[in-house]
Amino acid sequence: MNKKKLGIIRPDTYRFSLGDFEIATFLDSTISRDGPYPIFGNNIDEKLLHKLAIENNLPAKRFEHGFTPTLVNTGKYLILFDTGNGNLNHENKGQLIHLLEKAGYDHSDIDYIVITHCHPDHIGGLELINDNYFPNAEIIIGRVEYDFWKNGDFVPEQRIPNKKLFDRICLPLSDRMRFIESGQDVVSGITALEAYGHSNGHMAYYIESENKQLLITADVTNHYVVSLQVPEWHVAFDDNKEQAVITRKKILEMVFNAKIPIIGYHMPFPSIGYIEKEKGKYKWIPVSYQLTI
Repeated sequence: MNKKKLGIIRPDTYRFSLGDFEIATFLDSTISRDGPYPIFGNNIDEKLLHKLAIENNLPAKRFEHGFTPTLVNTGKYLILFDTGNGNLNHENKGQLIHLLEKAGYDHSDIDYIVITHCHPDHIGGLELINDNYFPNAEIIIGRVEYDFWKNGDFVPEQRIPNKKLFDRICLPLSDRMRFIESGQDVVSGITALEAYGHSNGHMAYYIESENKQLLITADVTNHYVVSLQVPEWHVAFDDNKEQAVITRKKILEMVFNAKIPIIGYHMPFPSIGYIEKEKGKYKWIPVSYQLTI
């Protein structure tokens, strides 16, 4: 008798301590795409990218993108970083609310929603506010990022639909927003860090509690091999590709030297790891038990 196949099961929630803070990551959704080329490495020969993928035991012509919001509990505040896809794409519908509830959180208890940048997979879940989710959350966004999308003067052609989405989702919420600059704190222990390039005002966030540090890098690097091992390869998702390369190199070198973990929005779940170097190339080292003992 044939046994029924039940499909893929994967982890979708991960929680750990950082000093006195508690941090959780949530796999909002995943999507498989053709590529990585030319989404990644569109300034190099396609064969070089295929070679790198195969060397890392990855398919040469398919890749998976995951989307990982992060929740930080400081003991006084619940702070959500990015909101996932929400209901923007019914084939790739976000699971954030379900995952929050499954992990023991009530969406109404979230004090702040920090938007690292205004691309669809980060602001999509803000639409859930129209369905009475996150009723008590102040929205925090970089001033440079917000002004760029609001003014719309230099939005690249590939992001015209994104501009319309921003106008629909973000502008009506402007009275609930606090605008932040690089170097300013969201709350004590959480500091904005300029990481421009992927979007015009893209921010990373430095987390510190009891001398333990972590960096939420958002979309500084969009793939744990292709745009991390070779940061100078262009990424189609990056709005300012040359600036994104400069930022990638700066951030990767910084966390490598500091030996602190990072949370990357598109890194393999639980999206937490360390940056090392091997033969001059940056390498992604997934977290194991470093943060749970």
